[in-house]
Amino acid sequence: MKNINKKLQILVLLPLIAMQLNCGSSKNVTANAGKVESWITTTDETSKLKKQADLVFSSETNSNQTIEINPAEKFQTIEGFGFSLTGGSAQAIIKLDKPKREALLQELFSRKNDAIGLSYLRLSIGASDLNEKVFSYDDMPEGQTDMNLEHFNLGPDLNDVIPVLKDILAINPKIKIMGSPWSPPVWMKDNGSSKGGSLQPKYYGVYAQYFVKYIQAMKSHGIVIDAITPQNEPLHPGNNPSLLMLAEQQADFIGNHLGPAFAKAGIKTKIIVYDHNCNKPEYPLTILKDPKANPYVAGSAFHLYEGDISALTTVHNAFPNKDLYFTEQYTGSGSNFENDLKWSVKNVVIGSMRNWSKNALSWGLANDEFYKPFTPGGCSTCKGALMIDQNQNIKREVGYYIIGHASKFVPEGSVRIGSNIAGKLHNVAFKTPSGQIVLIVENDGASAETFNIKYNQKQTSTSLNAGAVATYVW
Repeated sequence: MKNINKKLQILVLLPLIAMQLNCGSSKNVTANAGKVESWITTTDETSKLKKQADLVFSSETNSNQTIEINPAEKFQTIEGFGFSLTGGSAQAIIKLDKPKREALLQELFSRKNDAIGLSYLRLSIGASDLNEKVFSYDDMPEGQTDMNLEHFNLGPDLNDVIPVLKDILAINPKIKIMGSPWSPPVWMKDNGSSKGGSLQPKYYGVYAQYFVKYIQAMKSHGIVIDAITPQNEPLHPGNNPSLLMLAEQQADFIGNHLGPAFAKAGIKTKIIVYDHNCNKPEYPLTILKDPKANPYVAGSAFHLYEGDISALTTVHNAFPNKDLYFTEQYTGSGSNFENDLKWSVKNVVIGSMRNWSKNALSWGLANDEFYKPFTPGGCSTCKGALMIDQNQNIKREVGYYIIGHASKFVPEGSVRIGSNIAGKLHNVAFKTPSGQIVLIVENDGASAETFNIKYNQKQTSTSLNAGAVATYVW
């Protein structure tokens, strides 16, 4: 009888214990939800992605301007933030002593401790203008061709880009990688030069196989190419290397050659069109309107050396089922920390995200103290996110902080959610896969701004200096 009574007592107490445990855990969740962490970068460089004292949500009200977060309003899913791993970037990194190199790559690509969690890289297919010399993966003596691509090989990339990529993939196996060519092999072009000229139509089929071989060769090294663009900056034939490829030519190449070649080879790599400035949205629209090309095209890519970032929304509104990407913006040696921080966070990070982009990439990841290497006629003023000098000193340049304010806090799979622009406070908000809310704010005004962040009927008040950038997480 005693045993029966004890069992009854236990049965009665179990629900009460469970209720207490649930109440306790609910209380902890509420307490944690009230805290807002923040990191700030200021234009005077006294604070660079530096953690601040926590803020707290409350029911108190005031008359400050308010950024309100609306998690019910959902937009695009984010694929990542990062840079181009140029040949020059890989050379700068691989020259570091092994312990220093390993520590740097952990800082850049892991999500541990103070790392910035870069999650997207762009590669050049062959040389870009930030290589020390021009090359393709199938260079031939003058006057000779290689229609079967028997001489195809990854060339100089085997010495730097691929070893660095393997180290990166060991840290983040899920990193997204996009490839973009600056020029086809010279023998395929109508001017016989690495600079300018056009791809001869008789080589469209061979060039499509060149992309197939590239993707397969990279895969043999354990490197999955998630997306390619058929040509970097197709309307800028003045770089070295470069190629002029008009919209109609790109549509023909994709619809009749590249798309079918990928399909036949069973390649799932996405084809992203355009990859040039925001002043010509009609270029990707021409390709997307082409009935043969359209089924093979996953989206369009943009840079912002000309035009307005709203061009991405123009293309999105015309083809809402096609994705948008922001694939390049440089910071230059002739600018300064303040101007680059303000402009790039406002346009490249916040602007691209508010205009449907699934990623945001700055240009080169690294260079030496002389902005080298670059090709003859290539960019001599392109400033990497890192400057690595001959003594292996590493300087984190403005690009590191521009992208770091997003990459550190917004992992792949995050979704952009609703937030309003309050006065000069440009911003964008996300919900991460783990359920955190991330808000990135840039004060584009000439003076400090005090404002509220409002979420779920609660708010917290804070301030941000002129030109400063902050990331808030809760």
